[in-house]
Amino acid sequence: MKSEVLVIGYGNTLRSDDGAGQLVSEAVAKQGWSNVRSLCRHQLTPELAEDIANSSSVIFVDALVSNPSESLTLIVEKIEPLATNNVGLGHTANPRSLLSLTQAVYNYVPPAWWILIPAVNFEFGEQLSPVTKRAINEAIEQIERLKNS
Repeated sequence: MKSEVLVIGYGNTLRSDDGAGQLVSEAVAKQGWSNVRSLCRHQLTPELAEDIANSSSVIFVDALVSNPSESLTLIVEKIEPLATNNVGLGHTANPRSLLSLTQAVYNYVPPAWWILIPAVNFEFGEQLSPVTKRAINEAIEQIERLKNS
């Protein structure tokens, strides 16, 4: 029985808010929650399919390019693999594609969620916008809820 929740945070930490996914993943790792494994990645790659297949559930965390004049709220959605038989083996930029690859190779896909953090600052550097800082904290709280469900 697979009992480990896998959190995969991804993005570019040198492009300010774009690194929010990795920052969430790092914060989750520091929580020391039992049965939770956290990975930080620059981008999603096919090699992650094995980690996903060996998990009871997976939570992807990424920054979402947002317009500062619109509602800047955290998005949490349950996701499924893409309905396709044509699974590419190159670098995967989308969690649904990676779930499809996992299904094709391991004949298993755990329940999956995608947490998208509103992001407005993509300048070179590591300075987070206030909206992204707030959403990072919300994302960690959301992951704690999801891991217990």
